[in-house]
Amino acid sequence: MPVEHVVPEIAVVIGAAVVLVVAMFTRRARQWVNAPLALLTLAAAAGFTIDVAINGSPLTTMHASWAVDPVTHAARLTILGATAIAVVLAPEWLRRDPRHGEYYGVLLLSALGAMLMAGAADTMELVLGLLLASITGYTLAAYHRGSAASVEAGMKFFLVGGLANVALITGVVLLFGVTGTTGYEHAAMALDGASRPVLVTAVTLITVGLAFELGAIPAHTWMPDVAEGAPAPAAAFLTVVPKIGALVGLARLLSILPEPQVGWRPLVAVIAVMTMTLGNLAALWQDDVRRLLGWSSVSQSGYGLMAIVAIGHSDRAIPALITFLIAYALANLAAFGVVVELRGRTAIADYDGLARARPWLAAVLVVAFLSLVGIPPLAGFVAKLELFTATIDAGYAWLAIAAVLNTVVSLFYYLRVLGPAYTAEAPRAVPVLGRWAGIGAGVAAAGLLTVGLLAGPVSRGLEGAPLLP
Repeated sequence: MPVEHVVPEIAVVIGAAVVLVVAMFTRRARQWVNAPLALLTLAAAAGFTIDVAINGSPLTTMHASWAVDPVTHAARLTILGATAIAVVLAPEWLRRDPRHGEYYGVLLLSALGAMLMAGAADTMELVLGLLLASITGYTLAAYHRGSAASVEAGMKFFLVGGLANVALITGVVLLFGVTGTTGYEHAAMALDGASRPVLVTAVTLITVGLAFELGAIPAHTWMPDVAEGAPAPAAAFLTVVPKIGALVGLARLLSILPEPQVGWRPLVAVIAVMTMTLGNLAALWQDDVRRLLGWSSVSQSGYGLMAIVAIGHSDRAIPALITFLIAYALANLAAFGVVVELRGRTAIADYDGLARARPWLAAVLVVAFLSLVGIPPLAGFVAKLELFTATIDAGYAWLAIAAVLNTVVSLFYYLRVLGPAYTAEAPRAVPVLGRWAGIGAGVAAAGLLTVGLLAGPVSRGLEGAPLLP
């Protein structure tokens, strides 16, 4: 069995196990040591990923259940990098939590679930990845057992996730029923004679199941509640990392389906417009920054689905998908990093005068929000440009126009936070959490600038990249 193709995932499993064992035998005051251990694990996994990317070639492995291609490598690195920033946000926030050490083990296992979804070339592996990401996600959302808001967020996350998981598994069973296989390669060859109503039902149910991890309609309702109620570092992670795995996993599965028989492209386009519109309109009325970020995350899922609509019809689809995932991950983590550093300040009014009291935190917030809007020279601008180009190239100009209109709307709710932050009087004092969270927010913001300036060569390198199987 070619184990070398999945060494990054094995490294994450071993790292999570070591972190959990260390947490069992370490005093509460020293539980923070698991944060560096988690970072070492993520760095090792990233190193193995780069080695496989340089020395390997695109293929399916492990009995064709696992796709090793440029999209898998890019998704792995984005997941590992985003998880590393989420780790850095946590030590000071969880300092007094008696289960501080275990948090990093759960975080690594959740990242592993996202990696499994991104590389899945078999519906069983897709289900395994989604269940791993979901179960660990429920734990992270409700990690503060003494907080009613955290427990409520975890419960809502669990209930919506339970229904979505049932939909996904039912869809997978129906797909197996009409193809007789769980592997994508063999399923693609068996679809020609498949019953169209059953196939359409299966694809719709699987899309609903993955929409849960994406935070897209119709399984999006958990996103604002988790953003508001979960521990802020966990909210930063949960609104980013599972979305990466689910978006790549959905793209890989839909790409094997015969479009005339299933008609999945218009379905995804409609979901994309509904998701970005609902997310943006709901965010307009929020007076809570964390809840605003939750609805913003919903709207961003709609933009991400645009890349899937273009897959197979435009060579720009894969670069658009990858640049969007990187830009979104960095921007959302930077924004949540500011929230964490400000000790979870959540009311918009709490940000009035922030530029005078904490100018560098206000600057990070500006970079994050403007990148989410798509203002140059930030990474979000490159991502939006790639998405619009790919969508128009694929013949879905109406979808690009809807996305542009939504982008204009989104500017208003981000300015509701940024305007008073720069124009209002500074409050007496704005206490911050500590060094780690500040570093995490700063790294994410610097990443937005760097990716925005260097995205061109990377994007050109991904043009025409294969999406296996």
